[in-house]
Amino acid sequence: MSDSVKLGVAIVGCGTVGGAAATILTRDADIVAQRSGCDIELKYVVDLDFSVARQTGLAEDLLCDNYDKVLADDSVDVVVELVGGLGFAREVIERACRAGKHVVTANKALLAHHGTELYALARSCGVCIAFEASCAGCVPIIRALNEGLIVNRIDAMFGIVNGTCNFILSEMSTKGRDYAAVLQEAQADGLAEADPSLDVSGEDSAHKLAILGAMAFGQKIEFDDIPTAGIDKLDLCDVAFGQDLGYVLKLLAIAERQADGLSLRVRPAFISKAHPLAWVAGSFNAVSVYGHVTGHTMYYGRGAGGMPTASAVVADLVSVAVGSAQRTFSQLGVWPDRAEQACQSPLEAVRSRYYLRILCEDRPGVFAQIAAILGEREISISSLLQHEPAEGQAGIVPVVVTTHQAREGDVRDALAKIDKLDTVKSQSVCLEIVEEYEE
Repeated sequence: MSDSVKLGVAIVGCGTVGGAAATILTRDADIVAQRSGCDIELKYVVDLDFSVARQTGLAEDLLCDNYDKVLADDSVDVVVELVGGLGFAREVIERACRAGKHVVTANKALLAHHGTELYALARSCGVCIAFEASCAGCVPIIRALNEGLIVNRIDAMFGIVNGTCNFILSEMSTKGRDYAAVLQEAQADGLAEADPSLDVSGEDSAHKLAILGAMAFGQKIEFDDIPTAGIDKLDLCDVAFGQDLGYVLKLLAIAERQADGLSLRVRPAFISKAHPLAWVAGSFNAVSVYGHVTGHTMYYGRGAGGMPTASAVVADLVSVAVGSAQRTFSQLGVWPDRAEQACQSPLEAVRSRYYLRILCEDRPGVFAQIAAILGEREISISSLLQHEPAEGQAGIVPVVVTTHQAREGDVRDALAKIDKLDTVKSQSVCLEIVEEYEE
């Protein structure tokens, strides 16, 4: 390897992903060198708690609790930030850039909130930021958008980008299990955090959508303007009723180019059983992308876990070593710090199909009232499904309506009026039905 490209690396944060990345760089150094032609040397692992590092079997001379030492070492070319969060992690990246060191990170929250400023800082310091591991584990979706699909105008993107939620919904769909029971199992198996709110609320998926949307559309995305809903308030009956109608429920990160701007949203939504995204089960991730040249392409793989995510981290290190990360960061016009502000459409303007479940009295004339209110808002009914009353609810039936394309604001207004009817016994449920994007 005398003619190989050499790269000195410091990992800051040695948790699950940091430990896995360090393992790849030490245990699999020969594989990385043979395939890449790069000699990537791990010089420091920075943390205050080295329990994971020692469990991993890392050499003691790699362990360091002084970040200043890393920044002062000219042999360190890249800092890998795997701390997470918005505070100290931002400081780690900013100080690395100012010290003239490239950055690799998996921190989707930080990039969603402050990516624009961090990219601009890196550019002013003559370094780059690479973040393949931030959005979909080992799935190379950033590289696909920035390289493989670069000649395309991206028109739409639909992503399953949270493995915890996909595992829960898969179990609910295929085994009819209750949300709370599946969540408890996911926590016991390490697929969900002790506090799962970031995942099940949809916020984690929204972080990833902000990053992916910026790369796909070449515009600056405001994270706070992404409407977000999670899976924590879903009822198992809606999962089952949707299946009866030929749909599977997924937590989707959706981005669509529209005439008046971009529509970005994260929410549980139904998708046809025939669509490839419906087949994505367990903790896997997948992203469907629609380009004006390619049409539909889809990217699939493990969306979480130490080794899958670390694979993307080390791939970014190779990109820095060979110079492709720097060229991409320098040349492309998709970066938010050099792109125009996106016009993000409000949720009310979304046009889609909808699944509505209305719990009402089982007597003549009730559905006529419901249909009339929908008609007032020019909402056309596509199908109607009525089930027997649930146990203990004699005389009360769930009525499931699917609509043709309608404006979401009109649907919400109609449901608000429907819910005020004396014959309607609880707040109605509204879920989007996502159809295949028209190529």
